[in-house]
Amino acid sequence: MQRNVLGGPLEPCGFDPLTGFFRDGTCRTGPEDRGSHTICAVVTAEFLEHQRSIGNDLVTPVPHFRFPGLSPGDRWCVTARNWLFAHEAGVAAPVVLAATNEAVLEVVPLEILERYAVDVPEDPSGLLDG
Repeated sequence: MQRNVLGGPLEPCGFDPLTGFFRDGTCRTGPEDRGSHTICAVVTAEFLEHQRSIGNDLVTPVPHFRFPGLSPGDRWCVTARNWLFAHEAGVAAPVVLAATNEAVLEVVPLEILERYAVDVPEDPSGLLDG
């Protein structure tokens, strides 16, 4: 059983759209997940634009990878490295710690993740402006 960064059971990140490297709704990881899709992020318009600018288009659907394309407010398991790039650029997306895999701590310190910690709001419309 994989754990979250708080030491508890890894909680689901998102089912609509269905996220996770294994497309099971969680940020589980394993040897096949070379990108370490371990951070449960609530994506914002600013974060999505930054990702596109570094060559990681998270907006355009890619059906053969079961990737629907994301919109601001979606919860998505993002790669540790690309989230860290966004943090360094000042545009990191909020993080759901209970759904973020402890494996991310090999790349991103908990202290940094805690700065972006959020409970996902019932109405994520406030995340739409970037």
